[in-house]
Amino acid sequence: MSFRSEKILSLAGVDFNHSKEDDLIAQFNKYLKNGMHGICFSSYLDGQEPGSIITAEQIQERIEIIKPYTKWIRTFSCTDGNELIPVIAKENGLKVMVGAWLSDDKELNEKEVVNLIKVAKAGDADLVAVGNEVLYREELNEEELLGYIRQVKKALPGIEVGYVDAYYEFVNRPAITEACDVIFANCYSFWEGCHIDYSHVYMQNMYFQAVRAANGKRVIISETGWPNVGTAFEGAEPNTENALRYFINTQKWSREENIELMYFSSFDESWKVGAEGDVGAYWGLWDKHGKLKYQK
Repeated sequence: MSFRSEKILSLAGVDFNHSKEDDLIAQFNKYLKNGMHGICFSSYLDGQEPGSIITAEQIQERIEIIKPYTKWIRTFSCTDGNELIPVIAKENGLKVMVGAWLSDDKELNEKEVVNLIKVAKAGDADLVAVGNEVLYREELNEEELLGYIRQVKKALPGIEVGYVDAYYEFVNRPAITEACDVIFANCYSFWEGCHIDYSHVYMQNMYFQAVRAANGKRVIISETGWPNVGTAFEGAEPNTENALRYFINTQKWSREENIELMYFSSFDESWKVGAEGDVGAYWGLWDKHGKLKYQK
């Protein structure tokens, strides 16, 4: 077999044809115990949602669960107690990609940005993300977002600042790509309706589109994952086998190719059914009570 053929097979991922669920769970636990590069973190307990006030105690409780398995965490907000996550994570030996949540609420945006800058100036941010999919949601326009990115970059010289959105936004919006020090690309085969058999190559294609658009800048996959329960989205079916296969392929590739990747997500979150339908509640590696979902 040629090197090129071997490389193509490697990109296609693991051959799962003869893998039973117990085999997949064993592989999942092997990769989990070997450690992920990063994971998207939420400390919301069941019954909480954005706008709920979170406490240092619940943050510490959730950090304790995940910290043996990851080097980095990614946060999404710097208000309502979320601004406490980075300092607690750093105290527990984790690196942090700190996010400010932006929306069409300009008053709340200012609070998010002020707190983000405060967290970073205190030394509790290794990377900074100004906004998450706010262009995708059409809640800010490009010039408004650029204003926030420039504000944060001016306040935080020496810290890499970026923006999180779907990979294609960085292809289609060169001004945003140019303004970022680092590109945070969300790459979801599931949400593009891809069958699990092709999901790994499909996700890699998303990543490499962002890499080409980045023109040499650092590119981090800021979100990718697969739910284990819910309604199928076109060819993408949420179930335990597919969630395990996607995780295994993603972690293997990330480790072998040194891809920086924040897996989505740490814990199941019931509140997300409102925005994403029934699958929204089942993206976690741990359930809503903090129990690891995939065990023999």
